[in-house]
Amino acid sequence: MKIADILDRRHVIPGLAAMNKTQLLDELAQRAGIALKIDEREIASALHQRERLGSTGVGLGIAVPHARIAGLKQPFGLLVRLERAIGYDAIDGAPVDLLFLLLIPVDADTAHLSALATISRRLRDAGVTKNLRNAVTAKEMYETLAGT
Repeated sequence: MKIADILDRRHVIPGLAAMNKTQLLDELAQRAGIALKIDEREIASALHQRERLGSTGVGLGIAVPHARIAGLKQPFGLLVRLERAIGYDAIDGAPVDLLFLLLIPVDADTAHLSALATISRRLRDAGVTKNLRNAVTAKEMYETLAGT
């Protein structure tokens, strides 16, 4: 699976403002709900429920919030750089400033794991994350993550 299979160029946000993790997840749910024409409350509920199982903050200022969503036909991604890093209960305790929201169809089995692996592999690359943090435009962020 490629990043371009998950992330559309229109779903990159350089400079999102959020005060805390709850507000951030709600904002991501709202934006995904609009893009997907799915009730944002369903998305927000799934994201918050997943976070209660354990933080999706993977360390080094990065989080990959993810959830399974009924009615979704294919994986959906949203790439976000926050204006200011926020506390996220990440595994290393560091605040988060880069996020990749991943929503997966309920019945997707290997697609879920494949999508998470693809995203994680790119975000573990220090050069990629440095360039994402330094990018000025959404286009630069997309091209950096997608490797185009």
